[in-house]
Amino acid sequence: MISLAQAPPLVHGRLHHLPTKRRSPFTVRSSSSLQEINKAEERELRPELYASVPFPPIKAAKRVVLVRHGQSTWNEEGRIQGSSNFSVLTKKGEAQAETSRYMLIDDSFDVCFSSPLIRSKRTAEIIWGIREEEIITDSDLREIDLYSFQGLLKHEGKAKFGPAYRQWQVDAANFNIDGHYPVRELWGRARNCWTKILAHESKSILVVAHNAVNQALVATAIGLGTEYFRVLLQSNCGVSVLDFTPRIEGGSPHICLNRLNQTPSSPVATGSSGGRKTSKRIILICQGSTQDTEASLSISGDPPMNMLGVIQAQKNAELLLDLKVSAIVSSPTNACAETATIISRVQEAADCLGADCVPRYVEMGNIQDLDVAEILRQSTKDTIDVSSLRRPGWLNGLEDGVLSKLWEQSGRAWSSLLTELSNESEKEKIIVAVGHPAVHVAMMGHCLNLRKEWLGSFHLDVGSISVVDFPDGPPGRGIIRCINYTAHLGRWSIPITRSTVDDESF
Repeated sequence: MISLAQAPPLVHGRLHHLPTKRRSPFTVRSSSSLQEINKAEERELRPELYASVPFPPIKAAKRVVLVRHGQSTWNEEGRIQGSSNFSVLTKKGEAQAETSRYMLIDDSFDVCFSSPLIRSKRTAEIIWGIREEEIITDSDLREIDLYSFQGLLKHEGKAKFGPAYRQWQVDAANFNIDGHYPVRELWGRARNCWTKILAHESKSILVVAHNAVNQALVATAIGLGTEYFRVLLQSNCGVSVLDFTPRIEGGSPHICLNRLNQTPSSPVATGSSGGRKTSKRIILICQGSTQDTEASLSISGDPPMNMLGVIQAQKNAELLLDLKVSAIVSSPTNACAETATIISRVQEAADCLGADCVPRYVEMGNIQDLDVAEILRQSTKDTIDVSSLRRPGWLNGLEDGVLSKLWEQSGRAWSSLLTELSNESEKEKIIVAVGHPAVHVAMMGHCLNLRKEWLGSFHLDVGSISVVDFPDGPPGRGIIRCINYTAHLGRWSIPITRSTVDDESF
């Protein structure tokens, strides 16, 4: 097993929106001035600082697949692990790793990076299987350093540290312990990891690490700061995928989150979201494949679903079978309405398995703002064709005016969903929204309080599911449970990785 020496951590806040030149040792932008900082000043950083260091340029497209380790003994005990190295995988954790291995068995990887901690390294060994290439361990991939918290049961941490533990729960970005800001340090370490990962010559890269560090890797890749800690969930053995595409003019690559937290178990199972119970949820389902083209992401006409689209809709209905969906809303287009109808019929029949069954009522409706086909048709770019719509970050190819209209209309659609979710007559409420991938990408951007410039940072496939939980209710921040989940589609799902031979853009 190859081990990389630890490099000094970089400090990284929220990615600045305008390209700037690299400075040494590290440049941050605050609301008032530019200032040079070094490692000694790291602990005094404020979360509002904006990092201006771009990612290193790459020569060829790369796909990086992140996997969190399986359940560990300390996960099971509810003990705070941090970067300690005493816990090992439970039997359940070993089984989760095996499931992830099967999820990825047909996928092509050139290299595997792993945290050196036992629970992560063992997960990597199971997934990597009989491949001959050595696993590269990197100490920067270790879990977040939690200092005096490490080893404590959660109730012990609360009793011993009081206000500090409370801050860790509600304001992690500013959490300070033993003179350290763990989340800020983690963001710097994750940024340092990307420099090493992208420097590797491989095109398809597997990275096996931990919950917090994988969150930081995803966030730093797409330019989100420490305030997004615990917003992009990473479950045990959850898989997240990032695509890096070189720019023709050079410089920092285009980066797209292709999927987030594709788990061995159901992404819609009831329970907690990031350790917090939630009773309000929005499930975004992309329309099924349509008849006009094989690619199905058509922006011309209003075609109905083809047989593949019907299968995708049925698979989605089966996935939601054990949930009591309160309402299903959709774009009025044919494919979306058909998908919604199939899900509704399965929902209404879900409780009718005995002689005395009572059909479940599911409210149905259309939201006109979910229909963005007319907006997409306004694009005159030659790149908006069947093949380009499959590529990561294809929304970057739209004109600014088209993006602005998409952003504005999707904002109204998202507001409509939140209003519906806010109905206090139901303690628990689940809303399913069916639409084109483009409108769902944009609504996730609104959920994360981003701007239209981020639209190319996310990708959705037809038939996919994305889940947003609201543990603090609709007025609170949405927690992204998964993005572009397709494992439930079985043989009809899109592989996480593909052969990189003669395929620069995957």
